[in-house]
Amino acid sequence: MNKEGVMALNITNRKADELTRRFAQMEGVNISDAVTIAMEEAIARRRTNETMRDKVRRVLKKHGIEPSPTASEPLPREIYDEMWGDVRDEH
Repeated sequence: MNKEGVMALNITNRKADELTRRFAQMEGVNISDAVTIAMEEAIARRRTNETMRDKVRRVLKKHGIEPSPTASEPLPREIYDEMWGDVRDEH
């Protein structure tokens, strides 16, 4: 950490450096802002492209919960019928 309490980012990969500098120039911002913008956009893009199943897995993992092997199996129709009050008399 530097004296302002901010972590330094040291880019040692040539391609990463070139891409970051090109992006900073395109956006008219400094290197730190370019990295921030690019990371915010990348995270937002991944979140919006994330399927519900992926989102559930991510949240479970974040909280240290192991998904059940049967969690992805569909529920029987009777469960939905009962949930929606559509219980039919089978007689």
